[in-house]
Amino acid sequence: MIIRDAVEADDTIVGELLVQAYLTQFAKKLPDVSYSAERLADLRNQSARRASASVLVAEIDGRIVGTVTLYPAGASGSEAWIAGAADLRLFAIHPEFQGRGLSGQLLDAAEALARKWGASAICLHTRQGASGVARLYHSRGYVRDETGDLDHRPSLYLEAHALRL
Repeated sequence: MIIRDAVEADDTIVGELLVQAYLTQFAKKLPDVSYSAERLADLRNQSARRASASVLVAEIDGRIVGTVTLYPAGASGSEAWIAGAADLRLFAIHPEFQGRGLSGQLLDAAEALARKWGASAICLHTRQGASGVARLYHSRGYVRDETGDLDHRPSLYLEAHALRL
C-alpha cells in the first residue's frame, strides 16, 4: 500500500469514496442519519478541500481504497478547538478493504504529518452514537474532550476527541 497526497486527478474518486462510505458503511452504524444533497456535494468537493488541507489517499495496485483529510492549525474549514491543533476529518476506507489494517496506516500517516507541522494536538469529531468509531480513536490515545463538541441539534451533535502531540 502507498499513502500519498491526493492530486486533482483523484478528486472524483475520493469524493465518491466518501459518499459511498457515508451512504453505506456509516448508515449501517447510524441508520437514523440521512445526508442532504448539499452534504453529499460537499463530500465530492475535493478541489476546494485540497486548497486548505492535506487530503491523503491510500492506494493499492493503483486503486484508491482509503482517504483522510488533515487541516493544519488555523486553516479555513478547520473545526479544531485547541490552539495550534490540526483537524482530522473525512476518514473512509473502501468496504472491500476494511479489516486489513488500512485505517491504522492512514491514521499513522496523518498523525506523522501533524507532528511534522508542529501541531500541538489533533482534534476530530465523531457523530454522537458512533461508539465504534470513537473506540478506534481512543485505542490510539485520543481522549474525549467535551469542550470541543459541536451542537447542531436537532439534526446533528458531534462529539470531540483529541490526541495531544
